Amino acid sequence: MSGETYLTIVGNLTGDPELRFTPSGKPVASFTVASTSTRFDRQSNAWKESGTIFLRCSAWGDLAENCAESLRKGMRVIVTGQLAQDSWEDRNTGERRSALTMRAQDVAASLRFARAKVERVERRPDQYQAGGQYAGEAYAAQQAFAGQRPDDEPP
Repeated sequence: MSGETYLTIVGNLTGDPELRFTPSGKPVASFTVASTSTRFDRQSNAWKESGTIFLRCSAWGDLAENCAESLRKGMRVIVTGQLAQDSWEDRNTGERRSALTMRAQDVAASLRFARAKVERVERRPDQYQAGGQYAGEAYAAQQAFAGQRPDDEPP
C-alpha cells in the first residue's frame, strides 16, 4: 500500500469496543480514543494539559474481534491506521455532516502504565482477500459511522 499516509495515536479508550457484524458475517469493531496533549510550562516548572482530541476508530476482521475481546474502557492504547473523512446526511435534519475517523491497521495496549500477557491467535486466511483486506471494508465503515447498517460490498 504505497503512497498511503498512516497516523499513530496514543490515548485512552472512552468505552468498550463495540463489535458488530456485516450481513455476510464480517466483524467490525468501533471505539473512540481520547488523546490528551501535554506541554512543559517553564514558568510553573510543571507539565500542563493543552487539549484533548477524541478520534473514532474502526477495526475489521480478526483485529476487530481481538480488540473486542482484549480491550476495555479506560485502557491506554496505541492505534496506527489511516485517517478518512466520512460524510453522510443527517436523518433528522437532512444536513450534510462529516467527521474524521481512523481505519485501524494495528491496535496495541500501551505498556507504559500496565503489564500484558500476549496470546497468539490462529489466523483464518480463508476470510481474507488479496492484501489481507476485507472486500468493501471502507464503504462498510463509512456506512457504519453514518449510523447506517454496513453493506457487504461497495455499490
